[in-house]
Amino acid sequence: MTTTTGDHAAPAPGGTGGGGEVLTRPAVPESRWAQAGTHRLHYLEMGDPAAGGPPIVFLHGGGPGCTGWSDFGVCAPHLADRRLLLLDLLQYGRSDKPDIDGPVWSSHAAVYAAFLDDLGIDRAHFVCNSWGGACALALAAERPDRVAGLVVTGSMPVPHGPFGPLVDRARRGRFARLDYYGGDGPSWQKMRDLIARFEWFESDRIPDETVTLRHEQSLDPGELRLGLAIAERGAAQDLSDALPRVTAPTLFAWGMQDDFLGPEYPLWLASRMPAAGVHVMDRVSHHLQEERPRAYAGVVRTFLDRVDEEAAA
Repeated sequence: MTTTTGDHAAPAPGGTGGGGEVLTRPAVPESRWAQAGTHRLHYLEMGDPAAGGPPIVFLHGGGPGCTGWSDFGVCAPHLADRRLLLLDLLQYGRSDKPDIDGPVWSSHAAVYAAFLDDLGIDRAHFVCNSWGGACALALAAERPDRVAGLVVTGSMPVPHGPFGPLVDRARRGRFARLDYYGGDGPSWQKMRDLIARFEWFESDRIPDETVTLRHEQSLDPGELRLGLAIAERGAAQDLSDALPRVTAPTLFAWGMQDDFLGPEYPLWLASRMPAAGVHVMDRVSHHLQEERPRAYAGVVRTFLDRVDEEAAA
């Protein structure tokens, strides 16, 4: 399945994004903690704790200062009729920040399976951006019993395409991180410039609150230590052979103007999987869930409702 949406209405001034969407966040929920093996993970819980069906676990991107709240705090309220878990990935936010010495995506996947164990969750939906999506795809391939459905946005689980290695644009995330933490070090303006260049299409609509959240988190001592690290983040891993083993229904929700990889890349990924489709959204870049949260949540809701209905049939 491949669909495309476009919304060319001019944004309303002040705190809005594409199509006039409001980009303000609710109050931050109370922090919660889970023990995933030897690692302590931080997460926030929103929505309806008594909702039927699998909860949604949100896995954020890998940019400097990203957390579950920074990446999904604007979008999650539009899905509040479900149980929602906004997780800080290992090495991010308030979660533990150990060195990872195994394959990067499989190492993360094992931690998030243990996270579900600690919360007593058998199966969950995963809604993911960038780094988090590759982690979830590895989990779905290695522990298919734990993943009910997947929405993956802007992720690069395979470092090559049908015509060879993904070189220039695919490496921009690493270059952006090195630039942000290098030189004179992190600053509020460098964070805004990073988000504007790599993550948003309508960069004049980036809320100052988002920049501040990301910048302040990027100054965490553990994140500063890992800011310029490569080996400490895990060994490079190619999920080419894993994709055919991802049997959970999967939707790649992609930005037409994604600055890392265009929509031809998720089409190629989906073609290698048994139950995957692609939804392309216009006038957004790498962070669809922040730039057009209501529209993104609508895509997620429609897809996961169908997954649940088919599972119950």
